[in-house]
Amino acid sequence: MTMAASAQQKDWLLDNTGYNAAVKESGKEITLSNGLVSRSFSITSNAVCTDFRNLTSGEQLLRAVKPEARITVNGKEYNIGGLGGQQQQAYLLPEWLPGMKSSDNDFQYVSHTVTPIAPYVHWQPRLWATNRRQPSGKTLTFTYAAKALPGIGVKVHYELYDGIPLLCKWLSVENRSGNDFKLDQVVNEVLGAVEEESAVVGATDQMKVPHGIYIESNYAFNNAMKARLSDQTTHWKADSSYRSQVNYDYLTPCLLEVYPDHGIHINIATGTTFKSIRTYELLLDGYDRERNGLAQRAMYRTIAPWTTQNPIFMHLVASSPEKVRTAVDQCAETGYEGVILSFGSGLNMEDTSAANIRKFKELADYAHAKKILLGGYSLFSSRRISDEDDVIDPKTGKPGGAMFGGHAPCLGSKWGIAYLQKIKSFIRQTGFDIFENDGPYPGDVCASTTHPGHKGLEDSQWTQMEQQKKFYRDLNEEGIYINAPDWYFLDGTHKIALGYREVNFSLPREQQTILNRQNIFDGTWEKIPSMGWGFVPLTQYHGGGAAATLEPLKDHLPTYENLMMQYYGGGIQACYRGPRLYDTDETKNLVRKTLSWYKKYRNIANADVIHLRRADGRDWDGFLHADPHQPYKALVMLFNPLTTTITREITLPLYYTGLSRSASIRVQEGPAKQYTLDRGYNAKVKVEIPGQGYTWLVVEGAAK
Repeated sequence: MTMAASAQQKDWLLDNTGYNAAVKESGKEITLSNGLVSRSFSITSNAVCTDFRNLTSGEQLLRAVKPEARITVNGKEYNIGGLGGQQQQAYLLPEWLPGMKSSDNDFQYVSHTVTPIAPYVHWQPRLWATNRRQPSGKTLTFTYAAKALPGIGVKVHYELYDGIPLLCKWLSVENRSGNDFKLDQVVNEVLGAVEEESAVVGATDQMKVPHGIYIESNYAFNNAMKARLSDQTTHWKADSSYRSQVNYDYLTPCLLEVYPDHGIHINIATGTTFKSIRTYELLLDGYDRERNGLAQRAMYRTIAPWTTQNPIFMHLVASSPEKVRTAVDQCAETGYEGVILSFGSGLNMEDTSAANIRKFKELADYAHAKKILLGGYSLFSSRRISDEDDVIDPKTGKPGGAMFGGHAPCLGSKWGIAYLQKIKSFIRQTGFDIFENDGPYPGDVCASTTHPGHKGLEDSQWTQMEQQKKFYRDLNEEGIYINAPDWYFLDGTHKIALGYREVNFSLPREQQTILNRQNIFDGTWEKIPSMGWGFVPLTQYHGGGAAATLEPLKDHLPTYENLMMQYYGGGIQACYRGPRLYDTDETKNLVRKTLSWYKKYRNIANADVIHLRRADGRDWDGFLHADPHQPYKALVMLFNPLTTTITREITLPLYYTGLSRSASIRVQEGPAKQYTLDRGYNAKVKVEIPGQGYTWLVVEGAAK
């Protein structure tokens, strides 16, 4: 959607009120819509999707009827819903439906229900957050049965959310047959989508996939710290039945199927119900990177509201009672909200002995008395446990072959199962508030046939994923804040790294400062600020000596201030890793002043980032936060890497502030000045930025 078009109609990214999900039935037609997206079904011969539209752009996403889903039971595939016989698959006309039929082996429509959306993670907010509400909307559920599989029922659930062009689709498979069966695979979306481009020659993986739909499932890993690269389920395929496509070899990527690559391969006992992965389908209305990123960020704020929590914490490199209490005291003095006992601190959360529990419970009680959170770090993967408990490489039949480091424990081994239980027990008994899990399950398959958590290679990935996700959901529902360097956000984790190279924190401070701003800029296109963390080595990390660190803090106050301001100004919590937050009263006052500034502007600093100019060390760089629903419509952060003061006229794109004609803008706490916005909703502001320093601007509505 262009700026011009959005100005003539209500833009949901500025005001999403009134876009409420509803289900309308007319004869044999059922439509699920919220004014932004519409998905319609016919329930004549079988339940089948006949229309899937973006109501903002008017774009039709559907070109052909396909099954609504597909399952593989005991090695045989069965379609769920859908019709066959569509001759022309470039587009679909409703009058063709009566001539189409389903196979006798397919699961057939039985009934449907409409219910309110139920929370997936029963999060109870206890920390500061920009969104404390669970999502609302409607769930349309179709029930299917198959003559070939009596007693096995399949339900396909479509959840449509209020205020956002977003659906969630998932399956449940009920076994009431009286016998167990093996569920090998579940394909929970099959969509004959409109192709993105016309290419006479070209392979499927060489052509563009449809831009109008973004897919994300809660089955993602690999430490990419990016959703698209962590995805394990989205498959854009060729559709050879589409005979009128332009591509000579029928290789256009226009068939969407969603399923875990390695399959499921688990036994479903009679009397039990299986639940599939959850697939989120976000409709996009254009090609603009910022706008599409804002839509994706709105998705996280909606379906994973716990990610909008953003506690202010430090990383402590010690765990002795004296040093922990000192760090807690410093946090309370300066405005910090939590302490994480970092890697290398000496904390061992796997030690659930009475003495260890008593030690850290006393420290947690001390922190809580000062209204400070306490948490700790634990490594799961990238370590060797034993031949009995490690991942077994299917190529060699021996320990090894893990994604990171060659050796890693299997989460389905005795050790892995005990690890999760020990961490839960430690947290519950000590009262810890934060859990930082380094190396969560990264998707390793395991060929062991003796591990109690899986039967063999086939089911090893699915069962390990199920354990890891349940572990995070359980902690989330108990109020634990979770840092984890992998994409488990949709199952309860809160924060991941912005993306970084660890050895960069051994570089000179001046270089780190610029690289960190690049990380902030690059890491907020798709993540909201509170989903990412940065890093500040107060003491030496991997190396670099005195040139790379801030200790003694009193000797590097300008750099300390710049690092805090760029992170807090970005809404990003960094891991300030060291033994203390301040060493002198002057240092303490600097930290206290910065935290006071951040808390004043905390709401707008945690709003979505609009990207201005990426840091390159040659000229100014910066970004702004925009939120049309706050008194402060925007917070602008500008930085100068040069040694001398510069004056620049900077164009501020203010469309996403909701301001349309004018804006009141002030430099820091100075007097406000009125600016008229141009036809692109921009304000041009002349600013002065000190050498190797920063400035900031606040945008408010026009004076009345």
